[in-house]
Order: sequence, then structure tokens, then C-alpha cells
Amino acid sequence: MAKYRVMLVDDEEEVREAIKRRVNWDEIGFEVVASAENGEDALEKAKVFTPDVVMSDIHMPFMDGLTFCRLLKTEQPGTKFIIFSGYDEFEYAKEAIRLEAEEYILKPIDAEELKRVFARIKDRLDEEYDKRRNLETLQKYYNESLPVLKEQLLIGILEGRVGDAAISKYIRDYNLDIAAPFYCVGIVEPSVNSDDSPAMGQMLAISLKQIVDEEMSKVMDYLSVNYLGRVIVVGRMKNTAGHRVFVDTIDQICKFASRMMDVPTSAGVSRVVGMIRDLSRAFAEANDALSYRILLDENQAIMIQDVEPGFSSYAEFDDSKINTLLKDIKIGTKENLSETIDEIIGGFKKSTVSITQLQLHLVEMYVSLMKLARSYDLPPEQMAELDRDIYSETRSFNSLDEIREWLEKICLQLRGFIRKERQDSTKLLVEKAKEYISEKYTDSDLSVDSVCSHLGVSPTYFSSMFKKDTGVSFVTYITNIRMERAVHLLESTSEKSYVIAGMVGYDDPNYFSYVFKKAYGVSPSKYRSNQETSI
Repeated sequence: MAKYRVMLVDDEEEVREAIKRRVNWDEIGFEVVASAENGEDALEKAKVFTPDVVMSDIHMPFMDGLTFCRLLKTEQPGTKFIIFSGYDEFEYAKEAIRLEAEEYILKPIDAEELKRVFARIKDRLDEEYDKRRNLETLQKYYNESLPVLKEQLLIGILEGRVGDAAISKYIRDYNLDIAAPFYCVGIVEPSVNSDDSPAMGQMLAISLKQIVDEEMSKVMDYLSVNYLGRVIVVGRMKNTAGHRVFVDTIDQICKFASRMMDVPTSAGVSRVVGMIRDLSRAFAEANDALSYRILLDENQAIMIQDVEPGFSSYAEFDDSKINTLLKDIKIGTKENLSETIDEIIGGFKKSTVSITQLQLHLVEMYVSLMKLARSYDLPPEQMAELDRDIYSETRSFNSLDEIREWLEKICLQLRGFIRKERQDSTKLLVEKAKEYISEKYTDSDLSVDSVCSHLGVSPTYFSSMFKKDTGVSFVTYITNIRMERAVHLLESTSEKSYVIAGMVGYDDPNYFSYVFKKAYGVSPSKYRSNQETSI
């Protein structure tokens, strides 16, 4: 261990040398690193050598020892002082005490006494240094752990495990830079095969996070964290318009990641929220949106408002089985639904629940199912079919088997209504899009973005639904409409090709000719000429 550093201050060189000789400094754990003949000189040397202990005479020219010690105490408060003097005066001793000097020694200095004094000082220095080292170790460990602590805090906020009162404190303690006017949450997940090892899933998640960080850093402030094989992204936005940028970027990340990693990648995206405490709701929305990936095309971002337009907090129950039941009704198979119902009934069988408590559970489940039905804005006739005198029915059951049959009937009925409503909504969406296209196909600025803006849906969701319904992409569909109209005009009018190009939505006649020839194998003028020849 390094020795403690000592500086001797006295205006008599013989005294300084005598003190050096009388003590075996190495033996007691000290070394004399500097000496000075007055306080002024000592103050300058103390800045260079930073002694642990200063042993100073009182009476010296230019600056006396007490003044020197007082000034050094303000600059180096941890320094220990030993004051010595040839005068046994009470005022000097009192001032030494005020300066918190370790000892006040009278000359001539006894070597054995000095060794005892330095032994006591060494014990104090050892104790102080041990405490300091422990604090430094803890601080170093804390600094190294801080990134992990920040991630854990963010996950806790997203999962709703951090109370409102504690959020501000933890954010301040962990220095988590999360403040923003608006937020939204995205969950990006690669599809890992069940045969893949857990290590493979983690490596894919790490690679995915690198892609997320690289792309998100180009467009907005954000936070991201790897969690259970997924990458959670929190967008920090200045205004609600940033939501579209967030969705588009997450969508591009899915497509880019699927190509880079050769693994299908999908994402769920929440609505915009304005408070940190609402991030848990946004996280739940993103998670629900992601669950729809089994019904939609892969490699895209799915917005919750696209798949659940009337979404509300219908699943706010502590019982996770009720949440699973709702999920199976929305997107699960009949087998999934049946298994969940078996688990719920099995739970009742194993529990010691009273009849009254059982009836309350059934009422809660029924209310939850009705909230789900209302969120899809089902027609009145369908809502009427689901309507029950729930309080009377729950009192009429004679066995859990009857309850199971009753619950399965309602769930299957609701499942069928939701799927029909979703299918009808998709068809209605596509029909509205077709009507808009038929009205606007002559506009050269017509695009998927303008159609989606008119319909109030995201381009990714619309493109997927449109192709699923029509069998062709949006671009192909509008091109076919324009080509069919162009053929009609070529056959029924004498307008020039460049005029017809403008009439069907092409500003560039050359590009119109290129598209026409690609569709029919001949140029517009050649097509007209062939038609005239055949008459």
C-alpha cells in the first residue's frame, strides 16, 4: 500500500532535518514528500504535493503556521494538521483546536511521542480511506449498472409496475431522459421457429435492436430496449404528426430486418399518449396490435386503430385467463378458445370459490365480453342475440358443465360476429377505395397515401387489405383502370394520344405510351390504327 504523505513546515532548517532524522517514517507508514520554511512557501508546495499530513510551526516569517493551516484547510479539507510551538500559550492551543488540528506539540519534540501521534493519525487515515474506497467501488458499480437500471425502469413503467408517485423519483434517480410532449410505443418482433434455440432468438433480438437504433436515430428522439426476444421502442414526439413518421419508420424497419436477417418481422404500434403514466396503456395497445400479425401479411407495422377501431380498455381484469379468453375470441382458433374455457372452468373446480363469488366471476366475464362486442360496433340485431338476463342465468346453473356450455356458446357466437364484422369492414373499406379511385383516377397525383388520407387508415394496412380483397396491388389496380379507360377513349374518340394520356391521369405522354405498350403489346397510336384497319 502507498505510504501517507507528510510535509514539514518550520523556518529553521535544523528543526526540519531533526524531525526527519528522529523518526523511521517508512516503518510507521509515512514518507516526507516536502518541506517549507514559511506558510507562504508551504501553501504553494501543498498544491503540488497534496500532503495527507502537515506538521507546522506557529511562528514563521511572511505567513505564520496558523494562518497557513487555515488557508490550506479551505483548499484541502481532508488534510490532517499537527501544530508545534516553542511557546506554551493557551490562545495558540485554542486556535489549533478550532482548526481541528490532530495534535498541539511543544518543542523540543520527543521522537517517541511523535511516533505515537502519527500512529493515531494513521489509524484515522486508514479508516477514512477505507470508507472512501468503498464509496468509490459502490459508485463505480452503480455507474456500470446504470444502463441496466434504466432499462429495468423503462420496462417497469411500460408494464405499469411503477406507481405514478414513484415515476418522477425513479426517473430523476436513474437520470432517464424520457420527457416529451407526446409518446407512442412500438413492439418489433422477429418470428422465431419453435425448433430454434433460445440463444438464436436472443441473437436475432440483438441484431434487430441494432437495426432499430440505426433507423430510429435518423428520424426522432426515442428509447429502445430488448425484452423477451422483442425490441420495445418508445417514440418521443414534439407533436402528434410524429406518429405517422414513427409508424412509417417501424414499418420500414420490419421490411429491412426481414431481408437482413431472413426472418419474418412484424410490429405493433400504439396510439399517441401525452403522459408518462399512460405508457403502460400504450404498451398494452402495441402488444394487442402485434397479436394480429397471424391474420395479416408479415413484415409490416400494425397500428392498433387499424385492427381495433373501437378499442377500449375492455380487458382490465386481474385474471389473466379472462384476457386470454378475449384474445382467443378476437384472433384465436376454436381449439384455442375451447382450451381456454376448459382452463377457466378447471380453475373454478380447483378453487374454493363460493356460489356468490362464482356468480360474480361470471357476471364480470359477461360484462367483459359485452365490452368487447361494443368495441367492434356490432349491429343492434347481433348485440340483441348476445343480450342475456345475466343475473337470472347465473342463478339457474346446476353444474360447472352447464356453465361451460353457456360460456362457450356466447364466446363462439361473439367470435363469429367479430370475424364477420371485420370481413365486412374490410370489404366496405375496399369498396370506398374503389369508388374514390373511380372518381380520382384522372388526377396524376392520386396515390396510396392520398387514398389512405381520405379513408383515415394507414398505407401499410390498406395495401395489405386491398390486395387481399382484389388480388392485385393498389398500383396494378389503378393502372388497369386507367388502361381500360384509355382503350375506350382510343376506340370512341379521335383525341391525340397525348391528350388521352392527360385524361387518364398521366402527365407524361411518353410514360403513358410505355405503360400502354407494356399492357397491350403495342403503342396507343398503333392500337388505334389496328382497330381502324379491322373495321
